Amino acid sequence: MPLQAIPNARDPSVLEMIKLMSGRRIEMKRWVERITQEDFAANIGIGTRWLREIEAGNPKSRLDDHFRCAHALGLSTGHLVIPLLFMEHRRVFPRGLLEGDLSKLETVCIDAIAQHNLETLSRQLFTPDADAIPDNKSDK
Repeated sequence: MPLQAIPNARDPSVLEMIKLMSGRRIEMKRWVERITQEDFAANIGIGTRWLREIEAGNPKSRLDDHFRCAHALGLSTGHLVIPLLFMEHRRVFPRGLLEGDLSKLETVCIDAIAQHNLETLSRQLFTPDADAIPDNKSDK
């Protein structure tokens, strides 16, 4: 089976695909937790009909609704954030990753960000201050 990727970042179907996969995750998690649509919708402050639209991956659903549902169910939002990051940078995101567990990838991303920040902080701490270095140009 060939590797399928999310379409070009400028293609509006990218967000549609992300919302569709997110809606499926939300529905499955809610179902596993044995929470009715009515109870869940009331819990997060939306209508049952709108929850149905979110779970169906309606392209008109808002990403903040997907985030709210994911957080309320204890789901990670990596399935929303990581593909959006790829989209922002016009990179291809393998569609199969949307269907899998992104927790390891999320950990790698968090570790990379932390490492980058540590390296930046370390350089700042151990690099002499620019004001403390004599400026030879001012002597001329």
